[in-house]
Amino acid sequence: MERYQDKHASRSLRWSRFLPAVILLAAIVIDLAWLEVNTFPLLAVVPVIAAPMLSLAWTAASGAAACAAGAVLALRGTEFQLTRAVLIQLVTLGVLTLVAMFLNRLFTREREQLRTTRQVAEAVQRALLPSMPDRARGLAIATRYRAAEKEALIGGDLYALHDTPYGIRVLIGDVRGKGTQSVSMVNTVLSSFHAAARHLPDLSDVVRGVEQQVKELRDYRADMTYEDFVTAVFAEVIPEHSVLRVANRGHPAPLLVHEGRVTALEPESPSLPLGLGDLDGSEVPVGQYKWPVGATLVMFTDGIIEARDRNGVFFDPVPSLTGPLPPDPGAVLDAMLTALFRHTEELEDDAAALAITLLPRSDSEA
Repeated sequence: MERYQDKHASRSLRWSRFLPAVILLAAIVIDLAWLEVNTFPLLAVVPVIAAPMLSLAWTAASGAAACAAGAVLALRGTEFQLTRAVLIQLVTLGVLTLVAMFLNRLFTREREQLRTTRQVAEAVQRALLPSMPDRARGLAIATRYRAAEKEALIGGDLYALHDTPYGIRVLIGDVRGKGTQSVSMVNTVLSSFHAAARHLPDLSDVVRGVEQQVKELRDYRADMTYEDFVTAVFAEVIPEHSVLRVANRGHPAPLLVHEGRVTALEPESPSLPLGLGDLDGSEVPVGQYKWPVGATLVMFTDGIIEARDRNGVFFDPVPSLTGPLPPDPGAVLDAMLTALFRHTEELEDDAAALAITLLPRSDSEA
């Protein structure tokens, strides 16, 4: 997932680096075309704009180029006589260049600190999540995770998969909020799902078990309220019978991708997120679906569908999954994420995605 976002960011950065040169050229053209126009304000902008975009050396070079252009243009207008007004403008340009260089160092230091903090947060997030197998009982599995660009806190996205006597059970969820509270909630959800998925025969009971642990954690922690909840999708797969059972607790609906068609597995009746179940009764609706061989189940957190483009339009993953795609979960996720990073400039929330493909019997036995 990083490579798609890095490509998008590098394209934006590559074009923005030309902005100081464009402004400098514009100032020269305007001054040559209209001698009476004072282009000093445009020249003064050059090093200031370069400071957050370019390196220290290029910031200094931009300021020096602005000073040189200002000197030539100003002296040309006064028949090469160094007047007091010209001297003041050149000194001002020099001072602005020094200020821009100082700001450049501050920007660079803050970017490095933010990058380090984000890397630490993402590493902690990955450490919280269990490792996922590539194959399990006739299923091929792939995952992707990316921290938000605007955040440097530990997020609450989670996923897990367990091969149990009752089928392969899968969970993907999103804890409301970030930071230390989300760490506690993620640990609670994952550990309770691990225990319930392996020992409870009915998927509804698994959901209730995780729900109870979330409530107990919230009651135990004084800093948690009813606003602390978890959206989640619980899935139970029986590969031998191509059967998929899904319980959705206020989470984006999974997508079933097969032969160029995408089917959203929307629940027949909506359910509240984990932690709010006492407001919705004890019943846990579970939908059952046929899962054709070669079809891929795509599950994701709302960081993907809430990504906006520059016009504020939300990302729709369905078009990217409609069409010829190989029966490979990694390729399916790559197609969706490629479209995602064409759609948005940066992620405003963490994004996790999980894809599972039901393999033909011959492939699963290989």
